[in-house]
Amino acid sequence: MSFTAIDDAPVGRFHRKLAMACSGGPLLDGYLLGIVGIALTGISAEMRLDTTTAAVVGVAALVGMFFGGLVFGPITDRVGRKTMYTLDLLALIIASALSMFVTETWQLIVLRFVIGVAIAADYPIATALLTEWLPRRHRARMFTSVIIIWYVGTALAYLVGYLVIEILGDAGWRWMLGSSTILAVAVFLLRIGTPESPRWLVASGRAQEAAQVVESTLGTPVAEAELAALAPEPTASRGSIAALFRGIYLRRITFVVIFFSCAIIPLFALLTFGPQLLGSLGLGHGNLSNLGTAVINLVFALGCLPAMRLLETVGRRKTIIWSFALMVLPLLVLGAWSHAPGVIVVILFCLYALFSGGPGILEWGYPNELFPTHVRAAAVGMAVALTRFGAAIGTFLVPISLVSLGTSATMYIGAGITFVGFLACVAWAEETRDRSLEDTGASVPAPRPVPLTRGETA
Repeated sequence: MSFTAIDDAPVGRFHRKLAMACSGGPLLDGYLLGIVGIALTGISAEMRLDTTTAAVVGVAALVGMFFGGLVFGPITDRVGRKTMYTLDLLALIIASALSMFVTETWQLIVLRFVIGVAIAADYPIATALLTEWLPRRHRARMFTSVIIIWYVGTALAYLVGYLVIEILGDAGWRWMLGSSTILAVAVFLLRIGTPESPRWLVASGRAQEAAQVVESTLGTPVAEAELAALAPEPTASRGSIAALFRGIYLRRITFVVIFFSCAIIPLFALLTFGPQLLGSLGLGHGNLSNLGTAVINLVFALGCLPAMRLLETVGRRKTIIWSFALMVLPLLVLGAWSHAPGVIVVILFCLYALFSGGPGILEWGYPNELFPTHVRAAAVGMAVALTRFGAAIGTFLVPISLVSLGTSATMYIGAGITFVGFLACVAWAEETRDRSLEDTGASVPAPRPVPLTRGETA
């Protein structure tokens, strides 16, 4: 079963613009979560925050992301991708702009919470919409932009923070927080005119409208019989959280949450440890540490490029299994040789970044491919919400571990967590390459066709 008008379409201007527009959410995610860490020094000084209150300000967006993922994923499956596609950005624009004018700590905490909700809401909205429009042979390549742009957003935050501190000092924190408004407005404008997902329209009983959207967008007529075959079972409930915890979907959501978390926790460990590593080369002191962290994020972005090719040639399953296996090795070496020369440490760090590209892309690719249209956004929202615990662990426990347990033990813990991800991939990773979303998201996936040998006929 396949939506051939979309699945076999050539990649054109519409697909590239949609990928750019949908990547705006990850760009803002990376930027907003990065910029607050830089601004906290100035915020704490001006508002006289103690350590606990500063931590609450820093974690407010993560808490908001937990609730945003749980609530707005199911809503997106019920009311549509297009409707939510711009509403969440309006909330983000308003909250970012108001952050420049806060006078009380509670105001900043509330606004950061709202920003987190909006960011988490955007992931299931934008990634589901993008997935449902992409040709099947190009999903991994186009999804690479989503994860790369997250690292670019974080790198941009540290670069902007570095420049603002150089010009205005720590007192420029209001301009740092307000700068995200410009990015959000640009993404909002880019999204104007985006059509609704035809797959969602079919799942909602609006097949005729879906045919019109496909023909007007791609210039391809769609047969009614093809659309009828895509309709979900009559008993299927749109946006049902309960559906994610039954049958094969329970196994899939467990797999996604485990491998997603096991990729995030060591990532945050290395991003926390990264400025100290670069310090051995003279880039980790004072405001230069912000510039060094920007470089770190760009290295991770580059690691996605070779993975993009492997996901489409070797396949998802082999790539993610080997990626996790190879990601363990640099962490083990860092644990055993924590006082290695700076050049060796940076090389090991770059190797980890290179190997992490496959899981990084599939953090958003797999949850969109492994679930059907009527619960796709709910699945992505659930994955975002539950993996925020991993983000919190990476943000708060890694620095504590570095102080109390030391670098070596921290790297060994990271290697152990990564190995758990490897085991989960060996046990549960499915191959979705070159398959339609209706096939990969089915509760009983169809077997991949066996290629004909020479001399055989279909």
